[in-house]
Amino acid sequence: MSQIGNAIATRENGPEAIVRQHKDDLTLVLPSHVKGETWMRLAYGVLRSNAQLMQVASRNPGSLMTALQECARLGHEPASKSFYLVPFGNEIQGIEGYRGVVERIYRAGAVKVVHAEVVYENDEFVWEPGTIDRHPDGPRWDGPQTVPFHRADWFSDRGEVKGAFSYGIFQDGTPSRVVVINRAYIDKVRKESKGSDNAKSPWVKWFDQMVLKTVAHRLEPWVPTSTEWRKEQMRAAHEVAAEQAGPAVINAAPQPAYREPGTHEDFNDDEGPVEGELVD
Repeated sequence: MSQIGNAIATRENGPEAIVRQHKDDLTLVLPSHVKGETWMRLAYGVLRSNAQLMQVASRNPGSLMTALQECARLGHEPASKSFYLVPFGNEIQGIEGYRGVVERIYRAGAVKVVHAEVVYENDEFVWEPGTIDRHPDGPRWDGPQTVPFHRADWFSDRGEVKGAFSYGIFQDGTPSRVVVINRAYIDKVRKESKGSDNAKSPWVKWFDQMVLKTVAHRLEPWVPTSTEWRKEQMRAAHEVAAEQAGPAVINAAPQPAYREPGTHEDFNDDEGPVEGELVD
């Protein structure tokens, strides 16, 4: 068969064709802020531009579909800095990056700042919730401690990773619950991650960024993390207002416009060492 014939057969029977056949299933789970046609074009483009991904997907199309479905469910673009499609042996793994977790938190609209940092052995870290700082050098804040104090020399040897912490700041300025994880917990999560010792694993290539993602995941139960949450809040508020106003207003009241808050402005590829994110 000619090269052209092989290319046509690949398009008709290969991974791209399988993805196309399951278009409805994939777009069905997409959050409302994602345009289905745009998302599908990105998925096709990823396969066409990555030969290794295409080869593994040809051998194991089921793993590709599983990864893409998870990507769609979370509302991320496939093979972006928010969600990685990584070939491991004979399968494709879908891995949400730290950036993806934070994006989902911002998307809900309830949190205006997400703070997450890795703590190293030579850093200074103090977290005594509800107490007043009594450091020998004097107090570093007024009143009870509501968020951790973390000081580091960013340009020296900070030692080994010993933990991480994360919290969000809500729109009214109050902090969320503070989440702190130690090295034992980090190692436990890594051990349970499939292929974490593989040279291509993000746990090997970007260890500190995986620590950030781990602590950000621990923050999720304490803050809203989806666009649908924000939309549901607005819908519920409209229904309550309409019910209180009476039947005449219920019939006339327009549905409040919903605009998805931008997420790209929330991130800067040149951000400093505090936030950090997975890099190619």
